[in-house]
Amino acid sequence: MQVPPQPEEATLPGARRAPGGELAVGRLASTVERLHRQVQEAHATADGRALIELAKGILVERLRCGPAQAGRQLDDLARQAGQSALELAADIVNQAARDHLTDAARDLLARPREEGPAGSTAVRLRSAESGALAAGDSQAVADSLLEHALAPLGAGAVAIWAAHPDGSLSLAGHAGFPAQEAAQWHYVPPGVATPARQALAGRSAVWIESLAEAGPPSIGRHRYGGGRAAVPAGSGGRITGVLEICWPDPLPPQSPQIRRQAEALAELCAHTLDSQSGPSPYRPGATPREAPQRLSELVDLADGLHDPALVLLPHLDDGRTTDFRIHHISSRFVDFAGRPRSAVAGSLLLEAYPLAAEAGGLFEKVEHVHATGEPFRAEQLTLSAVVGQVALNAVANVNITRQGGAVLVVWRIKDEATRVAELLQHAQRLGRIGGFEENVVTGGITWNSPLFDLYGLSPSAAPIPIDQLPGHAHPDDAEVIGRFLRTLLHRLSPASTAFRLQRADGIARHIRVVAEPVLDADGRLTAVRGAYQDVSSQHWTEVALAATRDRLAESEQHVAERNRLARQLQQAIMPPSRGPMDASGLRIGVRYRPAEKDDLVGGDWYDAVVLPSGQILLCVGDVAGHGIEAATGMVALRNALRGLAATGAGPGQLLAWLNVVAHHLTDNVTATAVCGLFDPATQTLRWARAGHLPPVLLRDGRAGTLPPISGLLLGAVPEADYEEAEVQLQADDTLLMYTDGLIERRDRSVQESLDRLLAIAHGSDRTGGAQGLERRLDHLLTHSNSDTDDDTCLIGIQLI
Repeated sequence: MQVPPQPEEATLPGARRAPGGELAVGRLASTVERLHRQVQEAHATADGRALIELAKGILVERLRCGPAQAGRQLDDLARQAGQSALELAADIVNQAARDHLTDAARDLLARPREEGPAGSTAVRLRSAESGALAAGDSQAVADSLLEHALAPLGAGAVAIWAAHPDGSLSLAGHAGFPAQEAAQWHYVPPGVATPARQALAGRSAVWIESLAEAGPPSIGRHRYGGGRAAVPAGSGGRITGVLEICWPDPLPPQSPQIRRQAEALAELCAHTLDSQSGPSPYRPGATPREAPQRLSELVDLADGLHDPALVLLPHLDDGRTTDFRIHHISSRFVDFAGRPRSAVAGSLLLEAYPLAAEAGGLFEKVEHVHATGEPFRAEQLTLSAVVGQVALNAVANVNITRQGGAVLVVWRIKDEATRVAELLQHAQRLGRIGGFEENVVTGGITWNSPLFDLYGLSPSAAPIPIDQLPGHAHPDDAEVIGRFLRTLLHRLSPASTAFRLQRADGIARHIRVVAEPVLDADGRLTAVRGAYQDVSSQHWTEVALAATRDRLAESEQHVAERNRLARQLQQAIMPPSRGPMDASGLRIGVRYRPAEKDDLVGGDWYDAVVLPSGQILLCVGDVAGHGIEAATGMVALRNALRGLAATGAGPGQLLAWLNVVAHHLTDNVTATAVCGLFDPATQTLRWARAGHLPPVLLRDGRAGTLPPISGLLLGAVPEADYEEAEVQLQADDTLLMYTDGLIERRDRSVQESLDRLLAIAHGSDRTGGAQGLERRLDHLLTHSNSDTDDDTCLIGIQLI
């Protein structure tokens, strides 16, 4: 069934759409678009008409004719020049105005023709100006700028920001952004580094090639993530806002002509922002009489201040602020250079204080405040002046604020007394000290502000007399406070004490008070003055230190007891010396030198025992570590080796079994050892080592180590194999087995220490017999120069 065509009608929001409604919606959209174009054309026609009317007004003034004749003259001139009336009107306005827009138009006329027609762009700039001047607010200005001047440059949106003295920005006008996003960006708090904020802080335009890549936050970042330009909007050196232009695509470097166009448009925005900000006591480019009442109010404010104040007005040259005129100096003003007030009033700032032009000086601060409106405060700023070719400096507390177009400068010169007083205040604050003075005759009490803080009272509270101190202290401190008051008030002598202050808010503070009496000429008490100091942190530090000392003493006592037990255990098993032992043609001498300090008692051990097989077990070892753990580990390994040796196994197998014991049957014990079995029948010694230093053999007057063999230290791995070696002993041979405490030094390598041991052994007593072996061992212990204070075990074996 064919649906008949529906008549055009508007559909109300929320109404159901009948069949064929798609056609009606399409027609409605076309109608809305057509009406939108008509509105835009009407705005363009109105802006163009305003520009033509402005050109007519110029011709009326220049030709001294009526409006109708001026209109006919404009049409005739346009036909003769081959231009439209609108283009000629823009040229006439440019020639008459000679402003930033004129400069921008001149740049366009001078550029190459292939870049585009300059006349149409000049018309767009003047049309944008007409629309801005006719607009009632910044929102209409944004619409006009985007339509006439910026959209032809490829821009998609524009934002006009109003700057505020606290560094914040508010969105005064916008075009091209959704209403919801504009509402989200209606206010930018201080400190947010948007492009507009950067332009305002630097007082120069910021051009960004790609906002998405550069990263600063700003309005329309997702929709217009391409090029971005933020241009300060102001005139006469005073910045009132920022014009931000947005492009959807990355922006290549722009020519100086385009940049000057943007600056000219920003100046148009400043005109609207200035008019919206309300009246100001002084508008740049005009005389102060434009707003005498507001300027008079500012002068009255400066005169009412207790500190010296100056009212400055910008001094303009070619539209730029080059200096500031000292319009007024307050009644309390005293020049720190000693000049009379008349020498400063009415002069330019840089004439009165030329050194203020130094980098970071007063002029730079004043210029920044005047441009941005952000107040400046400094507790210490050096002020400089030149008097008779002599530079004079003063340190002052300076406050600078912008009041409309004027600048108010207030300073307080810091003399020596002021600096000393401030230093004392800082010292009292850092030391948590509060001072007081009490007149016992009149009852007047004076506290400084830190003392109110110590007591937890507001500055408006009544100070507490010194004789009422017991009522604010802990009851247990009543006795010491009583002695303090008797000494101070009755014996009239200085006194001090410490007590616990019970504040009204329930907080307890540890306080130290010191006071002295003030006596008159007759020796009568007239006043008491002193200071309170909050020593709570020191008190709790002392408490913590005392507790730490107690724990440390207990720990030291415990460690000393453990070390004593370890030494007793070691001495019980291995006495420091033992007489020579002769067994099966072998003379054996042993020495043990314990560590001098109890905490260094280690796990060194030795053993020499005749086995049931007739062989002689000879071994030395060193358990890692010190103290009771090392001593008990030594006992476990020594006894285990004795038991294992009874099996008749060789030294390599004995060390393999001992490694299993150290790894599995002890508490993480690791050790080195050398183990030997001497066979009297063959006079041979089979030996193996587990990470230990090799034995030393003295034969025929020469000393040398036995060839090293492999073997891992005990307890390092679950299972290990140990290589064995065999040495045939001869008559008068002496074999030395020892621990590292005999040779080890911190300043040399093990090999160097071993070489020195060989030299000492070579020069030791060579006489035979038991006394010869004993003297040789004593000589080695005496001349060994180890410096680790470690245990030392030494076994000497001599074939007889």
